[in-house]
Parts: sequence; structure tokens; C-alpha cells
Amino acid sequence: MLLGELLVANGLATAQDVAEALHRQRLQGGRLGDILVAMGKITERDLLRVLHAVPAAPLSIEETGLGLNDLLNLMTKAMHGGSVDTAAKLAEVLKLSQRVVQQLLEEANAAKLIEALGVVKTLTGAHPRYGLSARGREWAQQAFEQNSYVGPAPVPLSDYVARIQRQAIGDERVPPEAVARALGDLVVSDDLINKVGPAINSGRPLLLYGPAGNGKTSIAERIGAIFNSMIFIPYCFEVGGQIVRVFDPDIHKEVPYDEGQNAGSIRASGFDRRWVPCRRPFVVTGGELTLEMLDLRFNPLAKFYEAPLHVKALNGTFLIDDFGRQIVAPDTLLNRWIVPLESRVDYLKLHTGKSFAIPFDQLVIFSTNMPPSQLMDPAFLRRLPYKVEVGAPSRAEYAEIFRAAARRHGLEATEEVISHVLAELTERNDFALASYQPEFIARQVVALCKFRGVPPQFTPETLAFAIGNLYTKDSPGYGVAATRAEATRRNPGLRIANVGD
Repeated sequence: MLLGELLVANGLATAQDVAEALHRQRLQGGRLGDILVAMGKITERDLLRVLHAVPAAPLSIEETGLGLNDLLNLMTKAMHGGSVDTAAKLAEVLKLSQRVVQQLLEEANAAKLIEALGVVKTLTGAHPRYGLSARGREWAQQAFEQNSYVGPAPVPLSDYVARIQRQAIGDERVPPEAVARALGDLVVSDDLINKVGPAINSGRPLLLYGPAGNGKTSIAERIGAIFNSMIFIPYCFEVGGQIVRVFDPDIHKEVPYDEGQNAGSIRASGFDRRWVPCRRPFVVTGGELTLEMLDLRFNPLAKFYEAPLHVKALNGTFLIDDFGRQIVAPDTLLNRWIVPLESRVDYLKLHTGKSFAIPFDQLVIFSTNMPPSQLMDPAFLRRLPYKVEVGAPSRAEYAEIFRAAARRHGLEATEEVISHVLAELTERNDFALASYQPEFIARQVVALCKFRGVPPQFTPETLAFAIGNLYTKDSPGYGVAATRAEATRRNPGLRIANVGD
């Protein structure tokens, strides 16, 4: 992880600023941060704040916050297969500094758990090799019986709690222009932006409700991606002698670092690699959500835990999509979260019976097309400070959405075409306008034209086909389909070609 990348990830400098500073560094020398300050690109206060926010690598066994036996257990398990036989390899597996690893090797040697196997020569020099002794293999076997976790050393729960509080999502300011930019590819009103913006900045729960197909999920997805700052996620943490794995590459998007550069390297200057620099996570769950998914998952064979979804979403956004359609009843789910949403603290329980508290710091978004009053009682609604209705588009907004959808599919949406579609939906039938309809119609038209081997184009026939697939004949509002002659008579200004003309 480079200092420049860290500054860019936190929105304090641009990539161009960093490139210019690196160029000056190559010509004049000096430290990258000092050069950026001298250039006026960042302030010294911002530089110190960023550097101070980086988890510092422990310089001793004591500073890891873990017990010696726990670290020896982890080390002997890593060495058990025989391929991890040098201090450098151990440091890479355990994500600890070679200084701490060397201390562990010395402790293991004193306990007669390891033995020297000679020296291996690499491009970086000669390195001692180590293997487990008979006593060491017995130690490793006993360690595997406790749990089979092999990988980065955990961080203590207390360190994780402090880190969550330090990088709270409510501490990041998202200005109005950033909200407008994030929602820029959607057709939304200024009123909606003004309602969503405060919720984003508060980090408090948000309810998006309204008819299906009007962009609630799309809005939530863009909210999840709106945050600029970088946070640190532990590979795992230790609590009560148990290991809980948190980092999930399918959820946590790591901010990469350039191994080929050393100038200004945070990693090289003492970054604790038990933490992964990531973007704020965005976790989505829908109808599959169960209460069990909100508890620690203990693997009885591996004998360690996987963090639940909402823990993986800490310091980020957790979207409960299609709320009210989960396997678990809405009131049961709400009762599970009524305390965390109010107190901002959650309580998790180990299979040993031990419970522990962890901050509940995340922007929770409930998205539903069901009436909120049918899902939540007044007491819970009070605990959702932000409630935003995402309604149907106006005719003008619908036209804008339709033109954009047509462009994406290589179609021309003339005013006549849009008027025809609006008439079909609202006059000949009694269908409510919805934001998803233009994209649906455009795709249907393209598919029909592809089937017939003609260029994609809007015609009365292709539009009738597309609109006919929007609903079934028993849908409320469905009217008797008019003949093509009737459509032409009722829309004398319509000038669109026939398929095959």
C-alpha cells in the first residue's frame, strides 16, 4: 500500500497530484508526503491524520495482543506441511513482521519445537530453513485439534472494536454534488437527492419504499458505492480463545498496492498486514435472509467461526432488499435488530456460551414495495429516522428515461414513439408508469427485431409486442387491445416504420 494510493483512496489528493509529486521525488529526493505538502496539494494535518490512521505493525510478540502459545499454535500449523520453512515465508502466511516472526522462532527453538534444516539461497541472499521437530509436530497436532485455522494472525477483539469506532461511516461527509453525481445516471428529482443526502451523512437507517420497478435497488446500490474513504478490515479477530474470520474477498474490495514501488510505501514503513485496506463494503441480502445468517457461524469440523453478513458490512452499507419477502417474518427480523439500531451495539454469542459486544456501525437500508405500515409497528418506524418514498416517474421523467434506454440499445425514441407508449399504457390501459418499463420495452423490441432479422426499430407492431409482455391479461388495468388501424386512427401524427418496410 503506497502513501499516494492511500491519499487518493481517501479523497485527499488526485492521482495526477501524486504522479507530479513522484516525479519531483525522483528529481529532488525527499519524502512523498512532504513534497505533496510543499506543493500545496494536501495539508500537513491531513498527512499526519492519514499516517496515524494506518494500523502500525507490532514490533514484539506482546504488541500483537495475542498470547505466545496462540501464536506458536498458528506458526506450527503453518509449518506442518513442510513448505513454509523460512522466516520470510512465515511472515507472509501469518502477516506479521519478520521481526516478530524471528522472536517466535527463537521461542519455538527454546521450546524445542523446531530444528534447523540448513540454508536456502535466493536472489535476496541466504536464509535459514526450519522444520518441526518431533515435539513440534505433536504440538501442531494438538493445535489442529483446537481449530484447523491456518492463515493471517488474528487481531484482538478490542483492537477491532477500536478500529470500527475510528472509521465510523457517519464520520465521512458526502456533499450534495457527490450524491447528485452518484445518482447521475438515474432520473431522480432534486427532492429525492435532498432527502437521501442527510441519511447518507448520518450513517443511520434508511427506508426506501414505493411501487415496484422505480429504482429503489438502483438507488441503494449507488449509495453503497458513494463513499470515498478507505477502511481497514482484519482477516480475522480473536475473542475468548476463538477465531472469527471477517475478511471476505467476495464482499471486501481490497485497495491494491504496487509491489514494484517503495517510495512512500506504507507497507514498508510499518503497516500491520493483519489488516486489509478496503473500500467501505456494500452487502446485499434479499429474500434468502434468515435469522441464522445474522449469527456467528461455527464450523464444527474446522472449529472456527465465520462472521455474519452484518459484521462483514461494518463501516459500510447493508441493504435488505425486498424487505417483507424474507423467509423470516418481518417482525421477527426487526425484533432481532431493534437493539442494535437503537444503541448502535450488537451482541454475538460463541458456541461456548460467551457473549461479546461489537459496534453496529453501518448504513442499513431497508428497501420494500410493500406498505411500511404493514411491515413495521409505529415503535420500529420511529427507529428509522429516514423514510424516502421512491414513486413513479412523471411523464417528463418517463420520457427522459425512455430516450436513455433507447440510446443504450441503438434505437431512436422520437416524441411520437414516446407519446404512443404513454397512450398505450395510460389511456388504452390503466397501467401506472414505472421506471423499469422503458428498458424492458427496448430490450423486447431488440429481441423481436433480431428474431426477424431486421434492424432494431420502434414500430406499432414491435411496441405492441413489447408492451404486451409487460403484463398478463388478468393484470389490473389491462384493456382490450386495439387493432393497428385503431391505433393509427387515434394517433394520426404517428410516423414510425413497419417492420420489414
